[in-house]
Amino acid sequence: MRANIHPAYQEISVTCSCGNKFKTGSTLKDDFQIEVCSECHPFYTGKQKLVDTAGRIDKFRRKYKRAAPATTEAETPAAE
Repeated sequence: MRANIHPAYQEISVTCSCGNKFKTGSTLKDDFQIEVCSECHPFYTGKQKLVDTAGRIDKFRRKYKRAAPATTEAETPAAE
């Protein structure tokens, strides 16, 4: 590797809009703010909602739904 061509890698502080603060390594010189972190992102907190666009999820479920096993009169117990 050539000397003196790479930026300095240093530890910086990152602040989220939810108030979470953590340190990370970066080539940036100043601390910076982010809008979403792993503490407040819906995917990581388990609050993510599945958006069904034009019924695609239901269409998929209907298409690949396993048919219930057929029952005949001989298999069903007769009420006496």
